[in-house]
Formats: sequence, C-alpha cells, structure tokens
Amino acid sequence: MFRATLKSLLGRKLRLILTALSIVLGVGFVAGTFVLTDTMNKAFDDLFAQTSAGSDVIVRATSAFTPEAGGPGGGSGNERNPIPDTVLATVQEVSGVKTAEGGVLGYAQMIDPATGDAIGGVGPPTLGANWSNTSTALVLRSGEEPVGIDQVAVDAGTAKKYELSVGQTIRILFQGPPQEFTIVGIAGFGDADNLAGATIAVFDTPTAQEVLGKTGMFDEVDVVADPGVTPVQLQQRVTEVLPKGVEAVTSTEVADEQSQQLKEALGFFRTALLVFAFIALFVGAFIIFNTFSIIVAQRTRELALLRAIGASRRQVLSSVVIEAFVIGLVASAIGLIAGIGIAVGLKGLLAAFGLDLPSTSLQLQPRTVVVAFVVGTVVTVFASVFPARRAARVAPVQALRESADTGAGGSLHRRLIAGLVVAGVGVAALLYGLFGNQSNAGALIGLGAAMTFVGIAILSPLGARPLAGVIGTPIRRMGIQGKLGRENAMRNPRRTASTASALMIGLGLVSMVSILSASLKSSFDVALQKSLKADFVLSTSSFTAFSPDAAESVRDVPGVAVVSEFRQGGFQVKGSTASLTAVDPASIEQVSSLEFSSGALASLDEGMVVVYDKTAQENGWSAGDEIPSAFASVGKEPLTIGGTFAEQGLVGGDYLVSLETYERYFAEQLDTFAMVKLEPGADPAAAQTAIEAVTQDLGGLQVQDQTAFREQQAGFIDQLLGLVTALLAMAILIALFGIVNTLGLSIFERTRELGLLRAVGMGRKQVKRMIRWESVIIAILGAVLGVVIGVGFGWALQQALAPEGVTELTIPVGQLIFYVVFAGFAGVLAAIWPARRAAKLNVLESISYE
Repeated sequence: MFRATLKSLLGRKLRLILTALSIVLGVGFVAGTFVLTDTMNKAFDDLFAQTSAGSDVIVRATSAFTPEAGGPGGGSGNERNPIPDTVLATVQEVSGVKTAEGGVLGYAQMIDPATGDAIGGVGPPTLGANWSNTSTALVLRSGEEPVGIDQVAVDAGTAKKYELSVGQTIRILFQGPPQEFTIVGIAGFGDADNLAGATIAVFDTPTAQEVLGKTGMFDEVDVVADPGVTPVQLQQRVTEVLPKGVEAVTSTEVADEQSQQLKEALGFFRTALLVFAFIALFVGAFIIFNTFSIIVAQRTRELALLRAIGASRRQVLSSVVIEAFVIGLVASAIGLIAGIGIAVGLKGLLAAFGLDLPSTSLQLQPRTVVVAFVVGTVVTVFASVFPARRAARVAPVQALRESADTGAGGSLHRRLIAGLVVAGVGVAALLYGLFGNQSNAGALIGLGAAMTFVGIAILSPLGARPLAGVIGTPIRRMGIQGKLGRENAMRNPRRTASTASALMIGLGLVSMVSILSASLKSSFDVALQKSLKADFVLSTSSFTAFSPDAAESVRDVPGVAVVSEFRQGGFQVKGSTASLTAVDPASIEQVSSLEFSSGALASLDEGMVVVYDKTAQENGWSAGDEIPSAFASVGKEPLTIGGTFAEQGLVGGDYLVSLETYERYFAEQLDTFAMVKLEPGADPAAAQTAIEAVTQDLGGLQVQDQTAFREQQAGFIDQLLGLVTALLAMAILIALFGIVNTLGLSIFERTRELGLLRAVGMGRKQVKRMIRWESVIIAILGAVLGVVIGVGFGWALQQALAPEGVTELTIPVGQLIFYVVFAGFAGVLAAIWPARRAAKLNVLESISYE
C-alpha cells in the first residue's frame, strides 16, 4: 500500500506541485520572518559588541528601571542622568586602571547641505557623541578625528547616503541653538557604516559637552584594565570608590544589555510578521483541504478498487495521509529555501515604508529549519485528515460504477448545524476578546476570527449555488461560454465555495484593515476639528522631536499670540513602561480644547498628573491618589493624580503633566510638536511666511495650518495600514493560486466532458473563455463574502476601539467595490493556465478518458 501511494504521487507530479505551492508560500513567509529577525538580532549583537570594544568596564549612573526599548531621545524613558566629570579623575586613580576616558551622548540632527532637510527620521535615533581614543568602536575611514569647536566627523552610512565629504560644511541641530561645522572625518563602526541605522555626529570632548548641554558632565566613563587584570576584578575595584548613584559594569554586560533592549523592542515586529505568516498558512490550509477533497473525489474508483482487492479502511486513510505528509515535507523544504528570498523582500518592503533595518549576513538558525518543517508538514497533514476519512469510507462496490459523484459530501443538515456552531463560537470569542478587557485579548481575537472564517466556510456551500447564479447572471449573456461557466460554478457548490473561501479570508482581512484605516482617519479628523484651536502646527515631516529653540524663535514673530509646546517621554507605572505628554498649562487652553472629567488646568502643578478616564477607572484611581511611577533619571517618584480627562485628542496618551514636571524628570528636552495661535486680526498668510523664515534653518521643520496637519496625520495612518495591506497580499496571492489549483484539477475531472464539447464544435477559444468565466465567478464570490465579513469585523473593531478615540465608523464603499472588481480581474489571471490546458486537450483521447 505504501508503494502504491508513492507511485500515485510520482505518477501525478503536476498535481503534487500545484498542491504544494500554497504551503511553500506560507512556510516561506514563516521562515523568512525568522531569517530576517535573526539576521537583525545578529547585526545588533555585532554592532554593540563593536561599540564596547577596547574598554573593559563602563562607569555610568544607575537607572531606576530597564525599559522595554528605546535610546537617547527616543521617548522611552531610557535616559540616565549624566555623572560629574570629577568621577573620571576618581576612576583614573584606581589600581589596575590603564586608561579611562569620559563619553558624552545626546541629540544631534544633521541637515542635508543639498536640500536643507533634516537627516534621519522614523526609526533609529540621531545622535551626537565625543571622539574616544579608548574605545576602538569608531574607526576612521577617511580624514582625521575632530579637534576644536568647528570640526565634526560623521558616520560613513550618512556620508554615503547624503554624499557628504571631508571639507564640507554641515549644519547640526541640538537641544540648544543649531551650529555649523566642517566635516574633517568619515568614521565607521568596525565593518559597519553606522550604528544600527542611527546617524552620528562626533566632536572632540569639550565641544561635545558644550553642544550636547553636558558641560562638566559625562554620560559614562570608559575604562581599560592593566594587563593581567580581568574586567570583573576591575569592576569590583572601581565600584568601591564610586559615589552613590553611580555604578560600574563590564563592557560585555553593557553590550548584551543594549542589544537585548533593542531585540525586545523588535519582539513585536517578529510577532506581527508571524501573524501575517500564519494567516498565509491558514489560507494555505483551506487550499490543501480543497485540493485533497477534489483528489479523493477524483480517485473514488481507484480507491474502491483498492478496497475490492483487500485494502482496509485504515490502509486507504493512511495512504492519503502519507501522500499529504510527503507533500508537506517537500513543500516545507522548498518553502525554507524560498524564505531566504522572502526575508530579503520583506526588508526591502519595510525600507520602502521608511523602516530601514540593519542587517548582516543572512542567519539560518536550526530553530528556523525545525519550525519550517514542523509547521508546513503539520498544516498539510491536518488539512488532509477530513478528506482522508472520506476516502476511507469509499465502498468497494463503487469500483463497479460508471462514474463517481465528485460533488458528494456530508449531509447539508449536519453542515448547517456544524457551521452555525463553529461560527457562533468564533463570533463569541472575537467579541469577548474585543470587549472583555482580557489579558489574552489578542489570542482570543485571533482564535475567534479563525473560527468565524472556518464556520462561514462550512456554511458557504449552502449559499454558493444561488450566489454563483446571481453573480453569473450578467456573464450568462456573454454567449454559450458564459452560460457554461456559470453552470460549472453552480454545479458543484462545495468545490466552488471551498475555493472561494480562501480568497474570502484574504479579502475579508484587507477589507477590515481598510475600514479601520478610514475610521481612524475620520475619528482623528473629528477629534482635531473639535480640539484643535491653533492656527498653525510646528512639526517635522517624520514627526520626530526637535529643539525648543524653534518655539522660542516663533514667539518673536509679529502677529503670534501664543506658542504652546508638547513633549513626550517614557516612564514606568506599576512596573510597566508607559508614555506621558507634557504641556504648558498657561497656554494649552488657547490652542486646544482639553475636556476635564474632574479637576482643571490647576491640576497640572509640579508633581501632579492628569490621567485618562478609562485608565483611571481600570486601575481604580481617583483624584488625590498616588501613581506608583518611576523615572530612569531620578528613580521611583510617585505622581499625585490631580484630575482626569475625557478625550485623548491631541494628548495622544493616558498621562498628562506640565512642562515643569517634565523638565524635572527628563534630562533631554525636545518638543514633539508646537501649536501656534495668532493674534486677532493677524494675516495668516503673512504670519506663516514669517514663521517659515525663522524656522528655515532648523532642518525641514514644517509650518502647517489645520487642514495640512490633519492631512499629514491621515498620511501616517495610510502608510502604516498600507504596510499591513501589503503583508496581507501574501494571503491573497495564495488564494489566487488556490483558484489556479482547483481549476487545474477540475480539468482532469472534466476531461471527458471537455472532449465532448470540443467534439460537438466548441473551439479552443470558447473553452478558454468558459474556464475564465468560471474563475471570475469563483473569485467574485470569494470577494463578496470577504467584503461582507470584513465589514462585520471592521464594525466590531471600531466599536471596541471607540473608548480609545476611534469614535467614527467609516466604510470606504469605493475601495471595497474596487476589491470586488480587482478579484474579478484576478480571476481572469488565475484562469490563464487552466484554460490553456483545457484548450489543448486531445479530443479523441478526452472522449475515451475515464
């Protein structure tokens, strides 16, 4: 029986390839995700190992907590207080210290000399540092190290990308006033051109301390041990002489810590990509199930003959499962190889959306190989179990029949009950995950969505015949080919529905994303119209932070009444990282409508915090309570609740403090954006021109009116959700391959029928058109089902996010119609190969085919 199974497989190589293709793509996505993230992790390990090379111990301020992610200026709370430069002299006196040198790091953003735009943006930070002779991380590629107040060295990555060269003058933004420098050197980090994509401007130590606002201070002291003294021994000796609040750690520990923080920050990235990968596999499982159902139906007589000559039901079942197992193994192997190419493609896709990630040589870990084979094989075998059980029930007497009913299946009554139960449980789990405030909400939502799709797929054959008839009504008028294509789609509703279900999943999710995108934009636009009173908004094109000097300059512009700054930073609440927004209580009401549920602007006194209503309710907080909070720069420092606010609006977070409080707890002071209100009667056009004039040297700082600002925010939403849609395209592609697969296999099933049609006068072109119309009907059926489900999912998601500010449900009707039309064209493309194959069948051989 085993040999017969293998011969059956090898005898139908084309069927083997078509069946394996959907699993190849799904496994490739999974493997590609692991290869990409493992490669990035290796890049971080290498880069941070290089940054600590040359030193043995690093002295720095202690931190109150280890945040989940971030870097200087990143707003994550990963700031440590600088230490007095007197610590350097203390460390230099320790026995076993060969050399010690202070290091400074802070915000410095270069301006492109060619365009005047700021260099850097979303993603890696823009850093300034001092040149270190102790650390061997920085290596000059050309020129010389910077010396003096007007010299700078830049990283090789930035120099290459923006065509910077030694001798060129460049303008650099700081927390204080911007300054101009002459580039005297181009430096790399070992073999890498930059540090994980960050831009870095390097100065001599006195200049770095001055421009980075750390005169008389260091962020760390890099220490090199004498020969024979181990890093651990030196760490212990240095620790003994350090003042309170300062610690000594080995450079290896620091490198591991920094790398781990970044890798944890990218943990969500891997999870997100794996979600899309498993969506692709989920769609692939539908294709496999459908394929084996067709194969089993087509092999009814063959299986019955095996039963007639003595094969048991178990042997027949095992033969189908073994066939699935072999297909899964082959597909997994090919998918693993394809995953390497997909990893490169994913990196390119993310770069196209502004996420330029570091990389090194591609990393194929043993874990990736194991996961690829296990996932691909298990999904394939699992999808084949039900068709295999159906194969095992084939009776020997069916070998005597002239033909087999390939449309046979279970009772419609049982299908109705099973479909309703599965879909009902799925909808319940989905709604509970969305509205139940559960800690495992993500898993519940995913499980609920999957079960809902499965339930609807079980039910879809009940409506496939009438729906295919309705969709095919216009096509019926396209001649005999359209009529036969419609009849073919209606004749086997199970096969039609099963094929359409794969496309239903992909387009259902894409439709949901489109509705979420439109609802987000509408809700944000309504919130801005309601809360935004400012005439202009100052921000960067990439929405990164900028120097407060911009606000100071604008305040002096004639016609400007108020400039109100907004800052954002990270801290810890009850042990978890959270973000807060800082505003100026004296001016916030003039530029924004902030609705307080309790308390008022007076609640923003120093050391007080105003909390979003929902967050306060979830934690049982009320005015006067203390929040157990901690800041990296000062340690544990509880904040007292002064009030609560009802709508997040421009706040964009759950916690609101004053600028004065922010300055107390954060060393780096950078504005996220600033709101400008004009004096009554001021000319907006003239004021905008004047504001742009005083900010033109600040590197791409935008001066936008309310309309332009709203459009910019909508653009950010479009970019993010465009990336999501692009990743979901893999599932749609697999679904289209499923249509190709089903139609291709149905050609074998209808060989005799097609031969008879050709014999009675149907031409090759007419056969092709018939197959194409059938494909179009199946694709549109899947699209319609997907759009309907997507609307339901989109509504549920919007309702669940309403407390978070997504208050407007917007359904982009035009976009959804486009998806249905697109599905029809995709159906034409999917039918090209099956139609060509059908048209090439030999008439005489087809008539005699059994």
